Amino acid sequence: MTTKNSLLGDGGQIWMKLWDQISGCGSKIHHHYSQYFSSRKVRKNWWRKLLIVWIVFGIITSLSVFWYMSSQAVEKRKETLASMCDERARMLQDQFNVSMNHIQAMSVMISIFHHDKNPSAIDQRTFARYTERTSFERPLTSGVAYAVRVLHAEREQFENQQGWTIKRMDKDEQTPVHEDEYDPEDLEPSPVQEEYAPVIFAQETVAHVISVDMLSGKEDRDNILRARESGKGVLTAPFRLLKTNRLGVILTFVVYKRDLSPNATPAERTQGSAGYLGGIFDIESLVEKLLQQLASKQTILVNVYDTSDSSRPISMYGSNASFDGLLHVSALNFGDPFRKHEMHCRFKHKPPWPWVAITTSVGILIISLLVGQIFHATVNRIAKVEDDFHKMMELQKRAVAADVAKSQFLATVSHEIRTPMNGVLGMLQMLKDTNLDETQEDYVRTARESGKALVSLINEVLDQAKIESGKLELEAVSFDLRGILDDVLSLFSGKSQDKKVELAVYVSSKIPATLIGDPGRFRQIVMNLVGNSIKFTDKGHIFVTVHLVEEVAEMEVERDPTRSLSGLCVVDRRQSWAKFKIFNQEVSTSSSLTSSTDQINIIVSVEDTGQGIPRDAQDRVFNPFMQVGPSITRTHGGTGIGLSISQCLVHLMKGEIGLASFPDIGSTFTFTAVFTSGCSDFNNEVSQPDNYLSNSISSEFQGMKALLVDPNPVRTKVSRYHIERLGIHVEVVADLNLGLSSSSPRSTPINMVFIEEDIWDKQLNMLVRLLNELREDCEVSPTILLLSNSSSSSRPGVSASVVPTPFVVMKPLRASMLAASLQRAMGVRNRENYRNGELHTLSLSSLLRGRKILVVDDNAVNLKVAAGALKKYGADVVHAERGKDAISFLTPPHSFDACFMDIQMPEMDGFEATKRIRKIESGINNGLQTGVLSVEDYANVSNWHVPILAMTADVIHATSDKCLESEMDGYVSKPFEAEQLYREISRVFQTASDD
Repeated sequence: MTTKNSLLGDGGQIWMKLWDQISGCGSKIHHHYSQYFSSRKVRKNWWRKLLIVWIVFGIITSLSVFWYMSSQAVEKRKETLASMCDERARMLQDQFNVSMNHIQAMSVMISIFHHDKNPSAIDQRTFARYTERTSFERPLTSGVAYAVRVLHAEREQFENQQGWTIKRMDKDEQTPVHEDEYDPEDLEPSPVQEEYAPVIFAQETVAHVISVDMLSGKEDRDNILRARESGKGVLTAPFRLLKTNRLGVILTFVVYKRDLSPNATPAERTQGSAGYLGGIFDIESLVEKLLQQLASKQTILVNVYDTSDSSRPISMYGSNASFDGLLHVSALNFGDPFRKHEMHCRFKHKPPWPWVAITTSVGILIISLLVGQIFHATVNRIAKVEDDFHKMMELQKRAVAADVAKSQFLATVSHEIRTPMNGVLGMLQMLKDTNLDETQEDYVRTARESGKALVSLINEVLDQAKIESGKLELEAVSFDLRGILDDVLSLFSGKSQDKKVELAVYVSSKIPATLIGDPGRFRQIVMNLVGNSIKFTDKGHIFVTVHLVEEVAEMEVERDPTRSLSGLCVVDRRQSWAKFKIFNQEVSTSSSLTSSTDQINIIVSVEDTGQGIPRDAQDRVFNPFMQVGPSITRTHGGTGIGLSISQCLVHLMKGEIGLASFPDIGSTFTFTAVFTSGCSDFNNEVSQPDNYLSNSISSEFQGMKALLVDPNPVRTKVSRYHIERLGIHVEVVADLNLGLSSSSPRSTPINMVFIEEDIWDKQLNMLVRLLNELREDCEVSPTILLLSNSSSSSRPGVSASVVPTPFVVMKPLRASMLAASLQRAMGVRNRENYRNGELHTLSLSSLLRGRKILVVDDNAVNLKVAAGALKKYGADVVHAERGKDAISFLTPPHSFDACFMDIQMPEMDGFEATKRIRKIESGINNGLQTGVLSVEDYANVSNWHVPILAMTADVIHATSDKCLESEMDGYVSKPFEAEQLYREISRVFQTASDD
């Protein structure tokens, strides 16, 4: 014990005592727990108090939440009112300033054309006509008048010159300038005073004030004197216009005989005054027009006040009727520091009920009550199952652990679901650039194609719009037709397997490995046709065939309708092209077409055993947004524009499209297209149909031999086509009996046996004999591969010691998937397999490594993606977020080799930025050529032209035209595709090197 104490020390003793206390407390808790369950009365009192506390807590919490959310709603309402009021005040002030500036400009015009010219170039008729014709520039004024300054000594001469006497204002009205219903002849002459301000020019709307002395009225006199002393425009107090009965103000500007210095004294301003120009502003009309421009006119009530006298504000617009107690005041500045104005805003309607706060607080209260009820029920339940308490505690621990695991799982899945689609596609592209085997590469390619297919719905609508506008054009690039069809099979393989419908492709060996045309549009046509067949076919097969037109013309006239891929009856596909013009041409034309080595006429048929199309509906299936019937839309969905777009694309490819269909039998769609051969030696391509595959894939299986067991000749043709694409020699037998009869000693051993699923099911015992003979003949057991159409198919098994487990090859067959299956089955790994697009990647690296590239994009994500794509190929990337920054970077001299410019940016788009850069480069080049500028100052470059490539996601052809108009060197799509990027980069840098 001494040793133990010495090891534990004082801390150990404390922990031991604490553990004893915990054990004692546990025993007490257990004892009280037993008493608690034995006494129902104690249990009810204790849990009732706790339940009451919980309910009170829930009520307080719900009330607190209601108060908080209501106060937040009120604050938001205040902010909204303040924003709307400030916006209206700013717009009112701006519109007033526009009219004020125009009146000030008129005062300058009068000074120049009236006082500086002798004789004057302005008379009443000219002034009236000018002000009437320019009234649209002063929509807030109801009239403009000009009063000249006349000294008393000049009065008699002035009156003789004008032909009328200077009148005084009406005694009853201190501001007769606003009267329009009286006779000026009834006014009395102005009394004798030092100077006068009679109106000599006036707009027609206030022409009655001509000859009236503006200095004879108190308010107008004060207004004129203030304007003359300050040298600025001044305003009167609000008054009510007699004609419109609206409130308004007068804005007065002084017209000087000569230009005065800014520091002129009031005496100098008075001496230099020549007259006074006044404009009447209808404040109520001004505010009314302002509110009419805003969609939320009826939302708030607006009042405008003159608060020059804060104790007695004057209402200029609006009423005080409002149901809302909120008020916001915005200051108004009309340019006169002596007058002060304010805008008062209120909401017109009462604030809505705070339903969010109410529902949230009620929800919290209900949840609290429910939790209390659950809590109470749980306690009662525990009391009833006292004997099972320990077991329940264990179950509770497990339930808690399961709940934690479930929460973690849901959190993880939720996070993954929220991952943006662009991130998925980007990561798939990054994954594609890693070292993958054939199976993985096929999966990644299929996933990326599926992601891109999400965009196809929008593209279809865009295609339809471009078709209607006549702007749809085709590309002319090299492509692999067989690879495109493999991609289509990969995309629809899941649906065909789920529906247990056999999907297959056969391409004639006479089709060249490389064609020149538009691969995207060709893929779109095939996908539309295959997609429709998948949609409407529930049993049988979907068979895509590609031949030369010349081959089809030489096919047999008669054909057994039951001789098909699945053995079901099919329509006569010859009827689908019976109306094609190419088959009805003269013999001479057909001969010349056949003899052409550059032009390749192909014919593609998509045959299915679906529900078929009624004869009366076949004429309208190619119409846009048309379907066979309303039941089709309800059952299968779709927009009904796929076939319309396909028909247009076929016509652009100089081809034709047709169909043959019978209800309950199926349909066959056939189209022709004209391409150009992508190889120089067409005959060599025909003799070696599988040379489009990578050498690494072909070399793996070159020289091997396969035995194909299939009684269906059409299906055999398809399977043999795909197997021979890998360089494997294929021997075909209709059944296992023929396989046994042909299994005599061979010079070349059978490396693999392909067996259709129905043969496996029916002739399993005979297969055992065949394998034994092949094993004895070849000394090596061949690999067994089962061709299956559905992963859910059931296959009877046999003892592993008798027949080895077959490797299942899922249909539809395609080169990459078949190669991957053979690699797994035979243990072959492709170590030198070049990934798809690696050639372009290597070429891009050689072109871009060490190049300094400027990337301009206002979106940070797009900027990061573009920069990352270019850096991957070794480029030195510099970022810019605005067009102005791009101009600064690319103003010579600079060290950039190229620029990728986004075409849609704020302030200055990519087109405008490119135009300015080209203008700068042109000016510098002209200066260098003429000798005005020194070549040494511009990095010894005599001709500046940096390649600029537009970055755009716009698929409309008009974008490329606009790029050329803006002197861009090309454009690439976002996100970058290696093939297109290589094509544009190589073209740009090749052109630069040639220059």
